[in-house]
Amino acid sequence: MIASLPSLSLLTLAGLTPPKFEVEYREILDLKTAGELPGGYDLVAITSLSAQIFEAYAVADFYRAKGVPVVMGGLHVTSLPDEASENCTSVVVGEGEPNWPEVLDDFERGRLKPFYVQSPRGQYDLREAPIPRFELLDPEKYNRITVQTSRGCPHKCEFCASSILLTPRYKVKPVEKVIAEIQAIKRIWPRPFIEFADDNSFVHREHYKALLRELAREDLRWFTEADLSVAQDEELLGLMRDSGCQQVLIGLESPGGVSLDGIELKSNWKARQQDYYQAAIARIQSYGITVNGCFILGLDGDTPEVFENVFHFVKDSGLYEVQITFLTAFPGTPLYQRLQRERRIIRDKAWELCTLFDINIVPKNMTVAELQSGFLGLAKRLYSTEETAERRSKFKQMLKKSRHFGRRAKREQLMEKPLTSLIHANEEPKGSPDS
Repeated sequence: MIASLPSLSLLTLAGLTPPKFEVEYREILDLKTAGELPGGYDLVAITSLSAQIFEAYAVADFYRAKGVPVVMGGLHVTSLPDEASENCTSVVVGEGEPNWPEVLDDFERGRLKPFYVQSPRGQYDLREAPIPRFELLDPEKYNRITVQTSRGCPHKCEFCASSILLTPRYKVKPVEKVIAEIQAIKRIWPRPFIEFADDNSFVHREHYKALLRELAREDLRWFTEADLSVAQDEELLGLMRDSGCQQVLIGLESPGGVSLDGIELKSNWKARQQDYYQAAIARIQSYGITVNGCFILGLDGDTPEVFENVFHFVKDSGLYEVQITFLTAFPGTPLYQRLQRERRIIRDKAWELCTLFDINIVPKNMTVAELQSGFLGLAKRLYSTEETAERRSKFKQMLKKSRHFGRRAKREQLMEKPLTSLIHANEEPKGSPDS
């Protein structure tokens, strides 16, 4: 309901598929209400979120029963290839792009293999990325369309089930390829709203500045995910503003340092930024870019006091938007493996609970019931009409006084002296295409 997004992975594979194949793209939001599944296919490729993987398996079984080979890929089946193999003809493990041509070739020869494993893992070069087949979409169905500009993240958070499971390194897509994808989308949606499907944009700072300068020519509105370090760079924030950035989603995770301690496997970078959270949020939002601050409830350091702490942090920080989720153990993540060892997974293989809004773990410092009731109580308060209106009003009032937003922003920014960083930069995450 918040954002209806197409599957960028399937559209990308469609972009790699030779013209001699006729391709259809379909979505199943709910198998119970989907009606009769379409037929007439020679090959079916399926990807799915963990929360709907059992429905995806049912779809695969339906087509296999009709003699149609089924290929499955994505994060879930990459994490659990043996489980997936029980429900499909072939499993693609790892990044899909380097394996897809071989899959199609084997299909034509009638010799599909049970597994296609990318080796070494995560080595696909985004300079070779095809333009996804956006023309297969009906833009009326979506309020935003996704474009990927990078893959991976320098932070290795224990709970993360994103592209770090596919690639051990952070890599970026060339500017000209990103712009070509934007222009392809504009052929079906003249002034689109774009979501950059990146785990962490702006890690390679100079690359993104070059990209933003080109994006400013495209008349876009866009949204992305990043970490708090974007607040360090005034030039970057100005380019984000001028190129149409509407909002940036930042994983704050918790307002408390104790809860942040240890969530990253490589370092405690986020924990070290905790004292700078509010100043960074204020800096970013002063450019007219709203911050969606994301909090995870049920971290090992959380006690029942966390709900009140999050509520007051949101009020005090001036966050425009807030997202709260449960700590969720996704398959393939270090968190799932640890909690499985600790016997804190509520029910093994209950992938339907991997929604971020259902509880699938036993929290450490409160009961499941306390986590559930505290979460619901916090949600009612944060998303009440009064609190939402207050956040919107504070943001609008702040913008009226901001020298970083409005007609005079560019001129004044050129005249001002450099400002001291608001972010503790001793351990700023570094990134490059090869890092």
